[in-house]
Amino acid sequence: MNKAELAEKMAAQVQLTKKQAEEAIEAIVQIIIGELKAGNEVTITGFGSFSARQRAARMGVNPQNPAEKMQIPAVTVPKFKAGKSLKDALK
Repeated sequence: MNKAELAEKMAAQVQLTKKQAEEAIEAIVQIIIGELKAGNEVTITGFGSFSARQRAARMGVNPQNPAEKMQIPAVTVPKFKAGKSLKDALK
């Protein structure tokens, strides 16, 4: 399912227009991204929580030349932890 299909289902379920549903989904995504950039965690009870984690710098191997080592820099990555209701629904 992509964002457009999600918007269609959301519009039908809560009696919104497709455009309003797309705007709501986009707003949720932007809010989550903004909070993660600010270093905060976003928790949707029963669904899960989004957080940003720091991945440490490490040494890696150049796939084109396995003898060559290269430094992989530290990076911030998104993390999602599923909530109990979501886990139970998928069992």
